[in-house]
Amino acid sequence: MLKRLSSLPASAMTRLAAMWREFYPAANHLQGETGARLASDTAMDRMYRTMWLDTERRAMVQTIRDMDRRDGRVKAIHRKLAADCIRGGLVLQVSEKASSETLKREWLAMKGRMQLDMAEKLRSDARGFVMEGNLPLQLVLNERLEVVAGIRMPSDTILPITDARGRFKNPAQAWEQRDVMTGTTLASWPAYQMAVARLDPDNFDDLGSMGRPFLDACATVWRKLVMTEEDLVIRRRQRAPLRMAHVLEGADEPELAAYRQRVEGEKNEISTDYYLNRRGAVTAVQGDATLGDIGDVTHLLDSFYAGSPAPKGLFGYTDGMARDILEDLKRSYYDEVDSLQDSMAAAYAVAFRIHLLFKGIDPGTDEFTLRYAQRRTETPNQVADLALKYMALGLPDDMVFADMGLDPDLVRAKRTEQAQRNDPYPPAAQGAGRGQGGMPRVSVTPGNAPKGESATAVSQAGGNGGKGRH
Repeated sequence: MLKRLSSLPASAMTRLAAMWREFYPAANHLQGETGARLASDTAMDRMYRTMWLDTERRAMVQTIRDMDRRDGRVKAIHRKLAADCIRGGLVLQVSEKASSETLKREWLAMKGRMQLDMAEKLRSDARGFVMEGNLPLQLVLNERLEVVAGIRMPSDTILPITDARGRFKNPAQAWEQRDVMTGTTLASWPAYQMAVARLDPDNFDDLGSMGRPFLDACATVWRKLVMTEEDLVIRRRQRAPLRMAHVLEGADEPELAAYRQRVEGEKNEISTDYYLNRRGAVTAVQGDATLGDIGDVTHLLDSFYAGSPAPKGLFGYTDGMARDILEDLKRSYYDEVDSLQDSMAAAYAVAFRIHLLFKGIDPGTDEFTLRYAQRRTETPNQVADLALKYMALGLPDDMVFADMGLDPDLVRAKRTEQAQRNDPYPPAAQGAGRGQGGMPRVSVTPGNAPKGESATAVSQAGGNGGKGRH
C-alpha cells in the first residue's frame, strides 16, 4: 500500500519540515529579508495564475510537443540531448568514510525501487526535462516509509502556490495539479513530496518561476522555416515541370477543344512528334530556372540551429562547415549537457535525502554527491589524461577516481577481488610496483601533443619497486 507524505505521522512531518528549512533556506520566511522577489511585469500575472492554469506555459509546452512530433530535426535534438545526458548513469560519491557503506546501501536500494538503474527511465526524465523545461518528480512511499517511486508528472498542469514574495504560501500544500477543462484542483502535494528541477527559470529564488523548454525561443523561427519549406515544395510542383505552348492559327473553338483533348489524352504516353494540318507551332516553355536559389531556407535553418543547444553539423548539415569550427561548437554543446546533468542530478539528490530522513539518517550537505558518471565536455582520452596528471601531482587515488566519475570504494573492492582471484601469491605491499606514495611514475611534457596540449607518459616500475637488478 502506497501513501502520500501528507498522511504520515506528525513526527515524520516535523523532521521533513526541519529538513526543508535547512536545505532550502531561501524558500522560507527569512527574518532579515525585505522586499519582493517578483519582477514588476510578472506580479499581476502570478496572481491570475493561482486562480487558473498557467495557460502561456501550457501553450508553449504544447507547441514544443507538436514540433517534436512533426519535425525530425526537433526530435533528433531532444533525443540526442537526453541520450548524452544520461550516459553512464547516476553515481553516488561519498566523502565521509564512516557513513559510506550505509549511504551506498540505501542508494542502491532506492535506485532499484525508483528504476533509476534503467536507461529508459532516465531517458524519459531527461527528454521530458528538455521538452517541458521542468522535471517534477512525485515521491511515493510505502508502509515502511521507503521512497518507492519518483513519478514524472506533466509539468504543464503542475502549479506552485506562492505568495507575492515568491515563497510557498503553505509548504504543506505547495504544489497543485489543475484540471485543464475546469481549473479545479486534482491533487496537492507538500513541498518536500515534489522534487522539481527547473531549466533556466527567470529567478531561481522565486519558487513560482518555472523553467522554460530548451527550444522555446526557436518556436517562431521554426514556424517560418516549416512554412518556407512547404512553399518551396509547392513552388517546385507548379513551376518546375516543362510545359508546351501549342499554336493553331485559324482554329475555331470546337477544333481547338478536340485537339486539346487528343493531346492531353496522350500525355502519359511517350510523344516525340506533333502533326498539324495548318500553320502553327509547338514550343517548349522551360521551367523556373531559379528553383535552386534557397537562400531564405538556409537563413532560417541557420537561425533555428543558432538558437538550439546543438550545432547543425551534428545532425548532418555540414556544408561549408570547417572541422575546427565544429569542434568549438561541440564544446559549447557539451557545456549545455553538463548543465542539464547537474540540474537533474540535484532533483534525484533531494529524493534521496528525503528517503534517508525516513530511515533516521540526516547526512550533511557535503557528505555525498550525486552526479552522472560521464561528463560530456571531456572525451574518454581527456578523462584518462587528466587522471594521469592528477596522479603525477600526487593526488589521492580516491580523488582521482571520483573526478573520473567512478566510485572509489567499488574500484578498490574490485581491485582487491581481482588480486585475490588471479594472484597465487600473497598480495604485494601497497607501494610495490608504484612510485612514491604508491603512485605510478607519470611524466608530463607541455606542448608535446596536438593542439598544444601536454603529452603524458606512464612508466610502471618492476616488482622490486624500481630498484633495478642486483
